[in-house]
Amino acid sequence: MYKAYFKKILDFSIALLGLLILSPLLLFVIIGLTTANNGKPFFFQLRPGKKGRLFNIIKFKTMNDKKDSEGALLPDGERLTKIGIFVRKTSLDEIPQLLNVLKGEMSLIGPRPLLPQYLELYSDFQNRRHEVRPGITGWAQVNGRNAISWEQKFDYDVWYVGHLSFMLDLKIFFLTLKKVLVREGINTENTATTEPFKGN
Repeated sequence: MYKAYFKKILDFSIALLGLLILSPLLLFVIIGLTTANNGKPFFFQLRPGKKGRLFNIIKFKTMNDKKDSEGALLPDGERLTKIGIFVRKTSLDEIPQLLNVLKGEMSLIGPRPLLPQYLELYSDFQNRRHEVRPGITGWAQVNGRNAISWEQKFDYDVWYVGHLSFMLDLKIFFLTLKKVLVREGINTENTATTEPFKGN
Protein backbone atom coordinates (compact mmCIF):
# COMPACT_ATOMS: atom_id res chain seq x y z
CA MET A 1 0.00 0.00 0.00
CA TYR A 2 2.76 2.46 0.91
CA LYS A 3 4.86 1.70 -2.19
CA ALA A 4 1.91 1.80 -4.59
CA TYR A 5 -0.07 4.79 -3.29
CA PHE A 6 0.92 6.53 -0.06
CA LYS A 7 4.56 7.17 -1.01
CA LYS A 8 3.61 9.27 -4.07
CA ILE A 9 1.05 11.30 -2.12
CA LEU A 10 3.57 11.91 0.66
CA ASP A 11 6.24 12.90 -1.87
CA PHE A 12 3.99 15.49 -3.51
CA SER A 13 2.84 16.99 -0.21
CA ILE A 14 6.33 17.30 1.30
CA ALA A 15 7.85 18.64 -1.94
CA LEU A 16 5.21 21.36 -2.21
CA LEU A 17 5.60 22.33 1.45
CA GLY A 18 9.39 22.29 1.13
CA LEU A 19 9.38 24.64 -1.85
CA LEU A 20 7.11 27.08 -0.05
CA ILE A 21 9.19 27.10 3.14
CA LEU A 22 12.54 27.33 1.34
CA SER A 23 11.46 29.92 -1.26
CA PRO A 24 13.30 32.88 0.41
CA LEU A 25 16.56 30.89 0.56
CA LEU A 26 16.09 29.62 -2.99
CA LEU A 27 15.63 33.18 -4.24
CA PHE A 28 18.95 34.17 -2.62
CA VAL A 29 20.74 31.20 -4.22
CA ILE A 30 19.19 31.91 -7.64
CA ILE A 31 20.42 35.52 -7.54
CA GLY A 32 23.94 34.43 -6.51
CA LEU A 33 24.21 31.70 -9.14
CA THR A 34 22.76 33.94 -11.86
CA THR A 35 25.59 36.39 -11.19
CA ALA A 36 28.30 33.71 -10.99
CA ASN A 37 27.15 31.74 -14.05
CA ASN A 38 26.38 34.50 -16.54
CA GLY A 39 22.61 34.35 -16.09
CA LYS A 40 22.32 30.55 -15.80
CA PRO A 41 21.30 29.51 -12.26
CA PHE A 42 19.84 26.13 -13.25
CA PHE A 43 21.26 22.95 -14.73
CA PHE A 44 19.11 20.59 -16.80
CA GLN A 45 20.18 17.10 -17.83
CA LEU A 46 18.48 13.96 -19.12
CA ARG A 47 18.39 11.16 -16.56
CA PRO A 48 16.66 7.75 -16.58
CA GLY A 49 13.77 7.35 -14.16
CA LYS A 50 11.48 4.45 -13.34
CA LYS A 51 11.73 1.71 -16.00
CA GLY A 52 14.53 3.71 -17.63
CA ARG A 53 12.23 6.45 -18.94
CA LEU A 54 14.20 9.66 -19.55
CA PHE A 55 13.33 13.00 -17.94
CA ASN A 56 15.08 16.32 -17.41
CA ILE A 57 16.50 16.60 -13.91
CA ILE A 58 16.64 20.13 -12.46
CA LYS A 59 19.54 21.22 -10.25
CA PHE A 60 21.26 24.44 -9.32
CA LYS A 61 24.23 25.09 -11.60
CA THR A 62 27.37 24.99 -9.43
CA MET A 63 29.93 25.17 -12.25
CA ASN A 64 30.45 27.81 -14.91
CA ASP A 65 30.99 27.08 -18.63
CA LYS A 66 34.60 28.25 -18.97
CA LYS A 67 36.53 26.54 -21.78
CA ASP A 68 40.16 26.15 -22.75
CA SER A 69 41.82 27.56 -25.87
CA GLU A 70 40.52 24.61 -27.94
CA GLY A 71 36.91 25.12 -26.87
CA ALA A 72 36.72 22.20 -24.44
CA LEU A 73 35.25 22.66 -20.99
CA LEU A 74 37.80 23.06 -18.22
CA PRO A 75 38.00 20.32 -15.54
CA ASP A 76 35.17 20.31 -13.00
CA GLY A 77 37.39 21.55 -10.18
CA GLU A 78 38.37 24.64 -12.17
CA ARG A 79 34.77 25.49 -13.07
CA LEU A 80 33.31 25.30 -9.56
CA THR A 81 32.40 28.81 -8.45
CA LYS A 82 32.69 30.01 -4.86
CA ILE A 83 28.94 30.10 -4.38
CA GLY A 84 28.77 26.80 -6.27
CA ILE A 85 31.07 25.18 -3.71
CA PHE A 86 28.85 26.46 -0.91
CA VAL A 87 25.67 25.28 -2.63
CA ARG A 88 27.19 21.85 -3.30
CA LYS A 89 28.58 21.39 0.23
CA THR A 90 25.23 22.27 1.79
CA SER A 91 23.38 20.08 -0.76
CA LEU A 92 21.26 23.07 -1.81
CA ASP A 93 21.98 22.13 -5.44
CA GLU A 94 19.54 19.23 -5.02
CA ILE A 95 16.56 21.35 -3.88
CA PRO A 96 15.21 22.22 -7.39
CA GLN A 97 14.56 18.49 -7.83
CA LEU A 98 11.50 19.03 -5.65
CA LEU A 99 9.97 20.23 -8.94
CA ASN A 100 10.75 16.81 -10.46
CA VAL A 101 9.00 15.25 -7.45
CA LEU A 102 5.92 17.43 -8.00
CA LYS A 103 5.85 16.29 -11.65
CA GLY A 104 5.95 12.64 -10.56
CA GLU A 105 9.32 11.99 -12.22
CA MET A 106 11.16 11.51 -8.95
CA SER A 107 10.57 10.55 -5.34
CA LEU A 108 12.03 12.19 -2.27
CA ILE A 109 13.80 8.92 -1.49
CA GLY A 110 15.06 6.31 -3.95
CA PRO A 111 18.15 5.40 -6.00
CA ARG A 112 19.81 8.51 -7.40
CA PRO A 113 19.14 9.02 -11.15
CA LEU A 114 22.43 8.62 -13.01
CA LEU A 115 23.53 9.42 -16.57
CA PRO A 116 21.65 7.78 -19.48
CA GLN A 117 24.88 6.50 -21.05
CA TYR A 118 25.28 4.20 -18.06
CA LEU A 119 22.12 2.25 -18.95
CA GLU A 120 23.89 -0.08 -21.36
CA LEU A 121 26.66 -0.72 -18.82
CA TYR A 122 24.47 -2.11 -16.02
CA SER A 123 24.21 -5.78 -15.20
CA ASP A 124 20.71 -7.22 -14.77
CA PHE A 125 21.19 -6.93 -11.02
CA GLN A 126 22.25 -3.26 -11.17
CA ASN A 127 19.41 -2.43 -13.54
CA ARG A 128 16.91 -3.30 -10.80
CA ARG A 129 17.50 0.19 -9.41
CA HIS A 130 15.04 1.38 -12.10
CA GLU A 131 12.15 -0.63 -10.69
CA VAL A 132 11.22 2.38 -8.53
CA ARG A 133 11.22 6.14 -9.09
CA PRO A 134 14.65 7.72 -8.49
CA GLY A 135 15.11 9.87 -5.42
CA ILE A 136 16.72 13.10 -4.27
CA THR A 137 18.40 11.05 -1.56
CA GLY A 138 18.65 7.33 -1.00
CA TRP A 139 20.14 4.40 0.89
CA ALA A 140 23.47 4.73 -0.95
CA GLN A 141 23.67 8.45 -0.14
CA VAL A 142 23.34 7.92 3.62
CA ASN A 143 25.88 5.10 3.45
CA GLY A 144 28.71 6.99 1.82
CA ARG A 145 27.34 9.08 -1.06
CA ASN A 146 30.20 9.95 -3.46
CA ALA A 147 32.84 8.52 -1.12
CA ILE A 148 31.98 4.86 -1.88
CA SER A 149 32.59 2.72 -4.98
CA TRP A 150 30.08 2.28 -7.79
CA GLU A 151 29.65 -1.37 -6.85
CA GLN A 152 28.73 -0.43 -3.29
CA LYS A 153 26.28 2.19 -4.53
CA PHE A 154 24.49 -0.29 -6.76
CA ASP A 155 24.36 -2.89 -3.98
CA TYR A 156 22.72 -0.32 -1.70
CA ASP A 157 20.31 0.79 -4.45
CA VAL A 158 19.10 -2.72 -5.20
CA TRP A 159 18.84 -3.53 -1.49
CA TYR A 160 16.58 -0.48 -1.11
CA VAL A 161 14.35 -1.64 -3.98
CA GLY A 162 13.84 -4.96 -2.23
CA HIS A 163 13.21 -3.47 1.22
CA LEU A 164 11.28 -0.26 0.40
CA SER A 165 8.99 0.71 3.28
CA PHE A 166 7.73 3.76 5.14
CA MET A 167 10.03 3.09 8.11
CA LEU A 168 13.08 2.72 5.84
CA ASP A 169 12.24 5.97 4.03
CA LEU A 170 11.83 7.71 7.38
CA LYS A 171 15.22 6.41 8.51
CA ILE A 172 16.87 7.60 5.28
CA PHE A 173 15.23 11.03 5.65
CA PHE A 174 16.70 11.62 9.12
CA LEU A 175 20.09 10.15 8.19
CA THR A 176 20.15 12.53 5.20
CA LEU A 177 19.61 15.51 7.49
CA LYS A 178 22.55 14.32 9.59
CA LYS A 179 24.76 13.88 6.50
CA VAL A 180 23.92 17.37 5.25
CA LEU A 181 24.69 18.94 8.62
CA VAL A 182 28.09 17.27 8.94
CA ARG A 183 28.75 17.51 5.17
CA GLU A 184 29.91 13.92 4.73
CA GLY A 185 30.73 12.21 1.42
CA ILE A 186 30.22 15.18 -0.88
CA ASN A 187 33.11 14.30 -3.18
CA THR A 188 35.42 11.39 -3.79
CA GLU A 189 38.99 11.81 -2.62
CA ASN A 190 41.00 14.34 -4.68
CA THR A 191 38.11 15.10 -7.08
CA ALA A 192 35.49 17.85 -7.36
CA THR A 193 32.80 15.39 -8.35
CA THR A 194 32.40 11.63 -8.44
CA GLU A 195 34.32 9.54 -10.98
CA PRO A 196 32.28 8.33 -14.01
CA PHE A 197 30.95 4.78 -14.09
CA LYS A 198 32.81 2.70 -16.69
CA GLY A 199 30.98 -0.60 -16.42
CA ASN A 200 31.72 -3.82 -14.58
